[in-house]
Amino acid sequence: MDAERSASLSDRIKAWLQYPLPQHGISRVIHRLTRIGSPAFKDRAIRDFVRRFGVDMSEAAEPDPTAYPTFNAFFTRSLRAGVRPIAMETDAVASPVDGAVSQLGAVEDGRIFQAKGQGFSALELLGSDTESAALFRDGSFATLYLSPKDYHRIHMPVSGTLRKMLHVPGRLFSVNPPTTRAVPRLFARNERVACLFDTDAGPMALVMVGAMNVASIETVWAGEITPPQRRSVCVWNYKAGEFRLGKGAEAGRFNMGSTVILLFAKDRIRWEADYGPGSVVRMGRRLATKL
Repeated sequence: MDAERSASLSDRIKAWLQYPLPQHGISRVIHRLTRIGSPAFKDRAIRDFVRRFGVDMSEAAEPDPTAYPTFNAFFTRSLRAGVRPIAMETDAVASPVDGAVSQLGAVEDGRIFQAKGQGFSALELLGSDTESAALFRDGSFATLYLSPKDYHRIHMPVSGTLRKMLHVPGRLFSVNPPTTRAVPRLFARNERVACLFDTDAGPMALVMVGAMNVASIETVWAGEITPPQRRSVCVWNYKAGEFRLGKGAEAGRFNMGSTVILLFAKDRIRWEADYGPGSVVRMGRRLATKL
C-alpha cells in the first residue's frame, strides 16, 4: 500500500523544501487568516476549499458553507446527529477521528513504526517523560492521518479520566504520506499535545500532532494549547476524577488538520484485522477490541 512504500526521490525533494521554511511563522499567518469574518473573504475561501477537496457538506450540522462566521468555524464544523454512531459495545475501542490509517501495530521495545525505514520511540513522542513512556513499552499504537476534507474534531475511543497533558514544542512539517515517508522521526519532531488517560482498557495516550498550517490545537478542558509557541515541554497534572470523558465524547480539535496517535499498554487491546496502512477510518466505528 501507499503508506508502506519507501521514500522516493520526489518524496525527499518535497520534504527537503520544507526544512528552510519558517514553519511556525507561516502557521501563525494561517491562524489569523482563518479567523477573518469578512463574507467576501471567508465565503470564497470556504467554497473553494469544499470544491477542491470534495468536502461532503451533507454530513455537517450546518450544510450551508456561507453560514459559518469564519473559515476556522467551517473547518472545525460539527456533524449532524447520528451521522457517526459510536460503537458502544463494552469491548469496543472506537476510532477517535475520521481519516486513514497511516500505520498501526505493536510498539516493539519502545519503538513505533512510521514508514519503511523510519521509526521513533514512545519516549521521544511523549516529550522524554520516562514514566509515561514506560506504560506503552510493548503496547499497541495506531497513527491516524486526517486529510483536509475530513471532520477535524477528536473524540474519546473509550471512557477515561485525564491524568496528564504534555505540550511538546517542535517543528511543523507536513504530515501527508510523502513527508511521512521522507522525514525521519517525523511525529517525534513535530509540535504535539499528548493527553494521558486512565481508561477501562488500561492507560491510553491520545497524541495530537501539529503540522504545517495547523495553527492551533485545542482540548475541551484547557482550550487552545497552541499558540503560543513554547521552548520547552510543558506538563499539566490533573487530580483523579477532575476530567472524565465518556466514549465518543469530544476531547479536542485541530484548527486545520493533522494526525492523531493512539497508544495502549501491552495486552490490553487488539486492532481489528480489517485495518491496515491506507484503510479509511470513521469516528465512532470499532477500531480495536479490548482484551
